[in-house]
Amino acid sequence: MNADHRRVRMWLVTGAAAVGALLGAAGIATAASSSRSATTSSSTTDSASGNTAPNGAPDPARAGHGPDETLLTGSTADKVKAAALAAVPGGTVIRVETDSAGSPYEAHLTRPDGTQVTVKVDANFTVTSTEAGFGGGPGDRHR
Repeated sequence: MNADHRRVRMWLVTGAAAVGALLGAAGIATAASSSRSATTSSSTTDSASGNTAPNGAPDPARAGHGPDETLLTGSTADKVKAAALAAVPGGTVIRVETDSAGSPYEAHLTRPDGTQVTVKVDANFTVTSTEAGFGGGPGDRHR
């Protein structure tokens, strides 16, 4: 074999080894990324709400409100929050919104023990009921 053939052969072998190493590294990176995404998405999303907590229940901090509901702002929001917190001492308000199922307003809270409740509030900002869970939305998709 002459020197030119050896040089070409050396470049081909070196190039093939480099391509193989790159493909192997890319495969490992893709597998690691896919594994991480699958783990994350299995604990944070579902098809009904788009978001779930690790226990499989809707995550009220991330789930959208009902189709006929709107988030409250300003003094109305403040009054609904105050009424809800009076009914659930030590609770944390996740959000307040209009209610499409009976009351003018509702507040979603997390109790100090970590459970979630939905507090229904009337037009006079009086609590009318407290429901366990995130509240039953259309087709009861929030429970």
